[in-house]
Amino acid sequence: MYLEDTDLAGFRKRRDELFAGHPQSPIPAVERSGFTGLRYFPADDAAVVTARLRPEPGAIDIDTGGPDGVIHYTRAGVLETPLGELSLWSIAAYGGGLFLPVRDATCGDASYGGGRYLTDTVKGTHGRGLRWLGEDRVQLDFNYLYNPSCAYDSRWACPLAPPSNRLTVAIRAGEQTYH
Repeated sequence: MYLEDTDLAGFRKRRDELFAGHPQSPIPAVERSGFTGLRYFPADDAAVVTARLRPEPGAIDIDTGGPDGVIHYTRAGVLETPLGELSLWSIAAYGGGLFLPVRDATCGDASYGGGRYLTDTVKGTHGRGLRWLGEDRVQLDFNYLYNPSCAYDSRWACPLAPPSNRLTVAIRAGEQTYH
């Protein structure tokens, strides 16, 4: 499910198309005929920040609560953002890649309670929410925050944001709650 469009409008349009018609869409099959698209906060330039990536070893095991069981993540480093620190994770399972789950003060109200993802390179989102600027700097574009599949249907089990990735500020950017 690689999303080829890298601009925000194209990303959102392609995501809506995939959710409406892909056989593995997380939208329940009985709801797809009435699906008109996901809800998003308006794009906001203030949701784009630069962060320093500080090397900091670590690991975490996250229980998906589903058949995948416990997934092991290795910390690629800690992102020092203006909103607070976030751990950037590397995952060997599912083909490998970077994973950045975020839970902020909108979660449980305006966005999915378990948090949202900013990047999951296995899902083809690399280069959108997180972009390498060189050396130890990255650009984070929170307009690309999106809900995990479990936000739409309980048949999906998803790794959620660990305590190291919970921010006290509200990020009014990206995808909102589904219902």
